[in-house]
Amino acid sequence: MLKADLHVHTEYSMDCGMSLDTVIERCQRMGINCIAVADHGTIEGALEMQRIAPFTIIVAEEILTPYGEIMGMFLKETVPNGLSVEQTIAQIRTQGGIVCVPHSFDVFRPSALSDKIVEEIAQEIDVIEVFNARNLLHRSSEKALTFAVKHGIAQSAGSDAHTPGEIGNAYVEMPEFEGRDDFLQALAKGKIIGHRTNPLTHFASAWNKLKNRTWR
Repeated sequence: MLKADLHVHTEYSMDCGMSLDTVIERCQRMGINCIAVADHGTIEGALEMQRIAPFTIIVAEEILTPYGEIMGMFLKETVPNGLSVEQTIAQIRTQGGIVCVPHSFDVFRPSALSDKIVEEIAQEIDVIEVFNARNLLHRSSEKALTFAVKHGIAQSAGSDAHTPGEIGNAYVEMPEFEGRDDFLQALAKGKIIGHRTNPLTHFASAWNKLKNRTWR
């Protein structure tokens, strides 16, 4: 069985300072043996992680549209930020990737897709994150779960880790898989485990974002 944290960031995200080696070491310490590396606006770090990690890596990306973020999974190329929701989904599909909605229904997160948009694209969603450890309110997770069940969408979970201590705060215990289609079948058999991260952790992301902007 895999312990899959399906939403992890690295230093390739502007708001994260974790090196790839740090992520690997923390995963091994926590018994996490599968992660989706979903950096903001690039798959460069995920591809490098896939090359060096001794466990399963899903190449993913959080892509910013004018209406919020969509996660592409099993990507081969970076999808640029700034495209419309429809264009972003089309680019993920062109690569044979999976369309995932991260941190769904989180009212405190500006980068979350609006409820209206999520409803409009329901038929295009392959996976929805029903538990994100950084979501502040439990009702966000409840709403996401209800939505997933209503529309028959696969359910995922992730720590949304930007710091080492967050890795493994949420994960899916699921069978091993090979490739995109096998992943969806395995995910359907998974069990979500985790707890919410201390909200103060968000300050680390804000500091990294400010630091990186200043240095650049």
